Amino acid sequence: MRLSWCWPSRAEDRLESWLAQRHEVRVLAGETTPVGPCPDEAFLRDLARRAKRIALSDPRVDHAANCPTCMSRLFVFRQGNRSRRRKMVLAAAVAICSVVAVAVITFARYGMHRQLTSANLAVVSETVNLWDTGTIRGNQPGSLQSVSLPAARVRLTIILPRFSPTGQYAVSVTQDQNGNGVVAQQTALATINGDHESVSVELDLRAAKAGAYFLATTHEQDQASYYYPLQIR
Repeated sequence: MRLSWCWPSRAEDRLESWLAQRHEVRVLAGETTPVGPCPDEAFLRDLARRAKRIALSDPRVDHAANCPTCMSRLFVFRQGNRSRRRKMVLAAAVAICSVVAVAVITFARYGMHRQLTSANLAVVSETVNLWDTGTIRGNQPGSLQSVSLPAARVRLTIILPRFSPTGQYAVSVTQDQNGNGVVAQQTALATINGDHESVSVELDLRAAKAGAYFLATTHEQDQASYYYPLQIR
């Protein structure tokens, strides 16, 4: 003899649900006769949450299924179980949303930090043309051109004033025209580009506050320093 098993169809599920509902209505209406005493509340709670340790052959199960008092208690316990499950699902959803929010914020901050770090480490190229510029040598007055540089790492190319000698130059940023308060300083050899001479250095101005400074060039031989008004932005 061959036995075949199959999953119940939706129609069968609906029929079983309808029969269960009809039975519950009959029980709650007092149309059934339960056998034996009512089980304790702990058993009914376990039965409501379908604890695996309860066997369907237990006579207390048959009593609870036919007793209006026990069935009413089962409904209350089931409702409590559903409420707790909903709260757990809601709490889990809130926890997941919180984790996602924290992850998004952390990622955004990390991205901003990377951008700020990249911006902070980036080298900005600037050119200052002093070809036709008057200078101040030491404390001597003269006609000056205002120079502006960012508070960053700057790869600065200075086109030196006409008739500037060749050789090595020290380029510095100072707080006054006497060379006090050096913010940054580098040396480099001047190169000839056509009729112009220029010197290129890299200055780290990231620590400088926005405001007025002086850009100075000093030739290695005569040690004469020439100062130009500088605005760090």
